[in-house]
Amino acid sequence: MPDAMPPRAVSAPDLDFRAVIRPGDFVVWGQSCAEPVTLTERLLEQRADLGGITCFIGIPAVETVKPEHADHIRFVSYCGTGSNRALAAAGALEVYPGSYSTLPEFVSRAGVVLVQCAPPDARGRYSLGLADDYLTAAIDSARIVVAEVNDQVPATPGARHLTDRDIDIVIRTSRPVAESPAAPSTPEMTAIGAHVASIVPDGATLQFGIGSVPEAVLGALGARNDLGIHSGILTDAAVELIDKGVVTNARKTTDRGVAVAAVLIGTRRLFEHVHCNPAVSLRPITYTHDPERLAAQHRFVAINSAIEVDLSGQVNAEVAGGRYVGAVGGGGEFLRAAARSDGGLPIIALPAMAGSRSRIVDRLSGPVSIARSDAGIVVTEFGIADLRGLPLSERRERMLAIAHPDQRAVLRAAASTW
Repeated sequence: MPDAMPPRAVSAPDLDFRAVIRPGDFVVWGQSCAEPVTLTERLLEQRADLGGITCFIGIPAVETVKPEHADHIRFVSYCGTGSNRALAAAGALEVYPGSYSTLPEFVSRAGVVLVQCAPPDARGRYSLGLADDYLTAAIDSARIVVAEVNDQVPATPGARHLTDRDIDIVIRTSRPVAESPAAPSTPEMTAIGAHVASIVPDGATLQFGIGSVPEAVLGALGARNDLGIHSGILTDAAVELIDKGVVTNARKTTDRGVAVAAVLIGTRRLFEHVHCNPAVSLRPITYTHDPERLAAQHRFVAINSAIEVDLSGQVNAEVAGGRYVGAVGGGGEFLRAAARSDGGLPIIALPAMAGSRSRIVDRLSGPVSIARSDAGIVVTEFGIADLRGLPLSERRERMLAIAHPDQRAVLRAAASTW
């Protein structure tokens, strides 16, 4: 077989997306720290000349996309996180309300994919570096792949590698990778973290969602031994546990000795940790969210958050105050896997209050993101409610016990019987 032709190399100022993107194209790029910012900035600059396109965006780490960019682009996302909230509030964001495991199929309609890669290794392979995630599915179906090869992107083991055969256009850059630092903790978050940590056993394999609550939980696990990670994301807080020797991945059922994730969301500390580190593996969603693989993990502990939980265990993880600010995400999938795992724990953790509003409610104010049939353990700063195997009346009592004390009487008076 003849050698592949090298991709066409151009400078960022010379990149003309009119020669790449067709009117009506579906364009996909990596989310959070994996966003190829040079490429997305250039695309947005040229949006008026592209004939009307749809762009799929995930969790933003930087505010590249703004509501005014919707004048010529239709934006679709699975989440209302970060700066996506401004798009949603302006009516400039369409929401895909599917579970996370369905994203590969959703993005497989991509015509053009923009990726950020590490420089090629000695074998000429470009590591995706910061996210495999749904990118593999998009790349495999795309007509055109445009790569920003950034020499500040880590080469992460396990991640999809591209070769010259996979890339049509390459832009070479050297710019700091977008970072996503964790929010400062609060006394409520610290208390939640301590409660969750009290029930996580040694040797557990952890999955954790994004946000301050899962970060607080990870921060409280310093006294545990031989924890493992198989998660949608890897964060700075997880690296802290690895550096302390708390996470060894030694007791995992699969990928023993290796922390597995789909996307890296954090800061330079995380990026430096994963670079050429064989104890980390970045994988696609089809691997990280595979239900059989998850359920097979011994003591699989799923730790996710929510906007509100009702007294029967139903979870709203999407809408607050009438605005789309969260996501269906993978929470339900991970909870179901943890429920099937030998010694697993399906956990939803959240503060009891949001300002003056209770987050433990009689009736959800938004959609049911996770059904009460999948309810497991709910944790607030006021305690732990294990709902597994309980009828509705007992669930209500346990949920009332972890609501804010000032809200319990009102909730009890309003409590539904169904």
